[in-house]
Amino acid sequence: MNNLKIHKDFKLNGKSFFSEEELLNYSKGISNSVYCFFKEWFSKYDFIEVKTSGSTGKQKIISLKKEFMINSAKATGEFFNLPEKTTALLCLSTDFIAGKMMLVRAIVLGWELDVIGPISKIKINENYDFSAMVPLQLRNSLSEIYKIKKLIVGGGVVSNDLLEKIQNIPTEIFATYGMTETITHIAVKKLSNCTNFQQKYYKILPNIKIYIDERRCLIINAPNISENVIKTNDIVDLISDTQFEWLGRFDNVINSGGIKLYPEKIEGKLSKIIKNRFFVIGIPDDVLGEKLVLITEGNNQEINLKSVDLLKYEIPKEIYFVEHFVETETKKIQRKKTLDLIKL
Repeated sequence: MNNLKIHKDFKLNGKSFFSEEELLNYSKGISNSVYCFFKEWFSKYDFIEVKTSGSTGKQKIISLKKEFMINSAKATGEFFNLPEKTTALLCLSTDFIAGKMMLVRAIVLGWELDVIGPISKIKINENYDFSAMVPLQLRNSLSEIYKIKKLIVGGGVVSNDLLEKIQNIPTEIFATYGMTETITHIAVKKLSNCTNFQQKYYKILPNIKIYIDERRCLIINAPNISENVIKTNDIVDLISDTQFEWLGRFDNVINSGGIKLYPEKIEGKLSKIIKNRFFVIGIPDDVLGEKLVLITEGNNQEINLKSVDLLKYEIPKEIYFVEHFVETETKKIQRKKTLDLIKL
């Protein structure tokens, strides 16, 4: 697939390009990562090699067809109504799929894209129609977000306290569901200006079908972006043919005394009282099989678990504090490796 074209309206940092060579030479001055992506994009091969985040297992390299990446870009443009000359800000690492797809959307749809480094606190100097961030960037840049009309947030859960802070921002903010294998998001839900702070359900993008398996895990059939049906480890409730509620990772489910506990659901409740990063996890227990514990980042602090509406079985048996969580390159928490830091 070496006949890829640069859209006539595409601009990078305000500059237009009339040849692949011109774009490649210019991108060298932005970063080696951006340059390497464009070099691979315009190569004779019909695929791109992409690293997975490694948040739920060992990081690996997978191949994604350029044709499917183009289809994904067009689906995003259609869903969010982002035509040519859309102004967009790229502030994610282009070493991973989310950052790479911002480049693909821009060059395929004809966007005017500005690129800045993937820093955690962003200073936004212009007004933009669209951008993508991780929750940490959103939290640290709240005073700047109003300059963006539409913002997608992925790579982690947006906590309840952050949800409260974005309700009065004019920006339309959406959570995304997806992974490297689905070429970023295949479903979104509105976060800002919502009744009760949040829509519970993700809505899938066009040309996608969803099912569940015997584990209640999501199965994705999206022939425009993947040759294979994608079997996930995400436990969901199917609300309709086009909507689902994400409950948590199958890998994280805790069986405590015969009762299944969903950490992400419990964490949603705890986020009302804990401001630092944290997670709950199961550890071996002679009586229960697994017991629920709370791991919090930072120094020891008083946490009043009675002030949260937790069911009896959802109350952590122990609380541990870790100075710094173990993270992936994309700043996702590695739960099991962080747990290994604790002397139980």
